[in-house]
Amino acid sequence: MAERENTAGSAPEFSVVIAAYNDWGPLNECLRSLAEQRGAPSFEVVVVDDGSRSEAPEFIRAWSRHYPLSVARQEHAGIAAARNRGAQSARGATLISVDADCKLEKDCLASLAVTLAEHPQRNYFQLHIVGDCARLVGRAEELRLIVVQSHLRQPDGCIRYMNTAGFAMRRTKGPSAEGLFDPAALRGEDTLFLAHLMQSGELPWFAEKAVVQHAIPLNLLQCCLKDIRTAYLEAGTYDAIAAMGVRVRVTHRERVDMLRSTWRTAAQGSIGRTAWLVLLVRQVLRLVVLKLAQVSGLRVHSRVAAKSS
Repeated sequence: MAERENTAGSAPEFSVVIAAYNDWGPLNECLRSLAEQRGAPSFEVVVVDDGSRSEAPEFIRAWSRHYPLSVARQEHAGIAAARNRGAQSARGATLISVDADCKLEKDCLASLAVTLAEHPQRNYFQLHIVGDCARLVGRAEELRLIVVQSHLRQPDGCIRYMNTAGFAMRRTKGPSAEGLFDPAALRGEDTLFLAHLMQSGELPWFAEKAVVQHAIPLNLLQCCLKDIRTAYLEAGTYDAIAAMGVRVRVTHRERVDMLRSTWRTAAQGSIGRTAWLVLLVRQVLRLVVLKLAQVSGLRVHSRVAAKSS
């Protein structure tokens, strides 16, 4: 792979911000995918270690030979706080958020640069996220992403969906002194951000050709346990969104339509209906936990402020 010139004195066009928490192996593959970008504009990578058990190993820091890379370490404060810190120290004209367990396809940054140039009036961009079909859990994730990104895409090219596993925004729109994401949102901080965008009358543009692969490094049991914890933590965030009077979540009718679409999509390709069953189990589990958290009062009492962006 070709090494990139480290132009530390000049501001890059892109700043890729990655929050990490005990996931150095997946992060290493994410950083490798950045080193393999073709025709990309100048970029830097800002990794924020959100209180991992150990500091970033040398093989992570070694990627600085290929592009400007900084690693900041903080006490464990959550993914929103970590992304805020990365955004505040970034220098690029465009901020890009990527998860540690994601890999960018080789033309991702080049395609994103073209999309930004073609739509100068747009400020927010949802990248096209795909699953890793090498494993069953990944095929189920691919199935979910295909249908979600299809059904929530608007006729004007925008999308009623935000996933910070692959998201970009122009620097002129943030971050503010308070940060991009509300650190009180323990989970669902990207959905809360989307709610603020919707409240202000703007949705992200869907950058279809800028592709990011979400490679889940967990088995099915680990995924289900994570789904339970995530749904429990998201309940407080959804309370705050409901108080804003913004409808972000899909309706029951939309959910049924999407479920039918996933069944048809699973049958048509190589994903298979076993992946559909896995997706169904995970979705039902998540909805049940969310509902129980809401009706029982056992949810985390979120300090999320329902404020306009």
